[in-house]
This record gives sequence, structure tokens and C-alpha cells, in this order.
Amino acid sequence: MILSIGQIAGIIGFLAFFPYILGTLKGTTKPNKATWIIWAVLGIIIAASYWSAGARDTAWTPIGYAFGIVVVAFLSLKYGEDGWTALDKWCLAGAGAGLVLWALTSEATLALYLTTIIDAIGGIPTIRKTYQRPESENRTAWLMFLAANSLNLLAISEWNLMVASYPVYVFVLSLIMNSLILWPRKTTVGNEVREEVIEDMVQTSGGHVKKHGMRKMSLSDLKELTGYTKDKRSDKGKHK
Repeated sequence: MILSIGQIAGIIGFLAFFPYILGTLKGTTKPNKATWIIWAVLGIIIAASYWSAGARDTAWTPIGYAFGIVVVAFLSLKYGEDGWTALDKWCLAGAGAGLVLWALTSEATLALYLTTIIDAIGGIPTIRKTYQRPESENRTAWLMFLAANSLNLLAISEWNLMVASYPVYVFVLSLIMNSLILWPRKTTVGNEVREEVIEDMVQTSGGHVKKHGMRKMSLSDLKELTGYTKDKRSDKGKHK
């Protein structure tokens, strides 16, 4: 039996959840609860919508995603980010309102459009998290997602808005995520640097840490604020 491009894309997309789930269990990957709960609900709806609408060639990727997303959603409740931000709550509320509209329509095509939009809303908290903390996402998994979504575009036999909307959306989403993970902001101070200079900041800057906001400061700004230099580090070594 020869697999179609769409089926291969679905298999790769499904396999991508294994490194993501493994990273979550290890604590190196921190899924956003709001995103994955929304995606879990909508993943099932989108897969069912595609299948019922007759888009069988491109339905394999959303079907593969639906299984993996549900598992990550459950894991995010225990191993994901702590707490719920205001953005998380707003996105959950928006997704809930969209689901009400979805429930009121019996049109499969309209349901697909609505769920794709709501799915994009669900992705906002994770995009923001990855922008701020790219190390909290799994690079291998998102590269595999991008490969699957790229192949899924090639599986489209007839390009129209109904059939292409979801494949194009997930391709763009995975492209954005990979860009944020592989090429993080150069001005963002990483966790290792924060841990290395936090003691100096507390001792030398007093209340200035809260005023300036550590995450928005470049490394050179931190060094200037704290007086953190190589000479200072060597002085520390002498006192040990």
C-alpha cells in the first residue's frame, strides 16, 4: 500500500507529539494550558469537519493532530505553565463564544471557518510565551510540525478557501513558532544570564529591578545597571 502525501503528513504530525510529550514530562517543555485546552476541543471538531466535508486528502493531518493535542492538553494541567494570565482567560472566553456560534450552525463549511479562527485565537498565548521564553517550547517537535504542514499543502488537490484554510493556517502557525524558537530575540536575557547576575542586581540596584523590568533589558543594560563586569566576577572568585 502506497501512502498519499496527506497520509505521510498526518503520520509526521502525529509523531511530532512524541518529543513534545517527552519534553513536557521532563519539564523542559512548558505547554500553555489555555492554548492546548482550546486546541484539544477544536482539534476534534476540525478533524470531524474535514472528514464530513469530504476533504479526505488533507484530513489526515488534523486527525493526527487531534490525538496528540488531547494528550498534551491533559499533561499541561500538571506540567504546563503555572497559573492563568489575563490573556489566557480572554482567549478562553473568545474561544467559548466562538464555540457557541459553531454549535448554532449546521453548515459544515461554516463550522470549519469558525473553528479555524478560534484555533488561531487559542494559539495567541503560546505565541506570546514563545516570544518571551523560546526555551519553553520543543524545537524538534515544531520542526516536525512544520514538515508535516508543508507536506499537507502539497496534498491539496483542489485549491479553494474551504479546503485550504486550515492547511494554510497551521503552516503559518508552525512557521511563526519555528521562527521564534530558532531565532529568538537578541535583546532578551536568557535564564542562565538572569541567574548569573540576579545576585548582583539585588545587591546593587535596589528598587531599580522592578522599575526597569529585567525581561525588557539587554545584557549590556544589565551590566551597566549592576556594574557587572569580568573584573567583578574575578573579584568574587578571590573571596571564595
